Amino acid sequence: MHTERVTIEGATFLTTLHLGGPIGLLALHGGVEGGTAELAREVATRTGATLLTFTQPSGPRKHIPSTRMTPCTPLTTFLTHATLTISLHGHNRRTTPRTIYTGGSNRPAARLVAAALSRWAPAFVPITTLSEIPHSLRGLHPDNPVNQTPYGGVQLELPVHARTTHPAPTDPEVPPQSVVEGLVAGVRALMQREGARW
Repeated sequence: MHTERVTIEGATFLTTLHLGGPIGLLALHGGVEGGTAELAREVATRTGATLLTFTQPSGPRKHIPSTRMTPCTPLTTFLTHATLTISLHGHNRRTTPRTIYTGGSNRPAARLVAAALSRWAPAFVPITTLSEIPHSLRGLHPDNPVNQTPYGGVQLELPVHARTTHPAPTDPEVPPQSVVEGLVAGVRALMQREGARW
């Protein structure tokens, strides 16, 4: 596990990188989208996946869009090592508090992860049809790191209760076990198909 401080657009981030298997768990906004870094860390630990998280342990927290996360050394290393990325994000849409938007450029992989979440975390509803996902949450831009590994990736936009059991600010966040199990199952299924068509 390697940690490194990086500065992007004037904001200081603490990155944590662990090189593991070909599937990569990425949390670009762990400092502002509570529970995403912790969820990525737990799933990577359980599956042996590669892990990269960005947190902001001190100072004012800043949300930088994924497409503007400069390819710093940890991110470049992650994108070079992993073959497919699962990028964890958080949404706070009050009209869809139980919806997990499943975007990203690799649509077969997105459907596979969504199926695992449906089985293990039935309290939440994964949406995979792009026309039903808000445009800003689709994660399809080519400059988005989720799409820059060889097989592209899956962008998961998780509501508050799907990423933390403590919706009020707390440290550390504790991801709900059902979502952990769903993502573990999804990552393992992707690993079994690594190198094949997802």
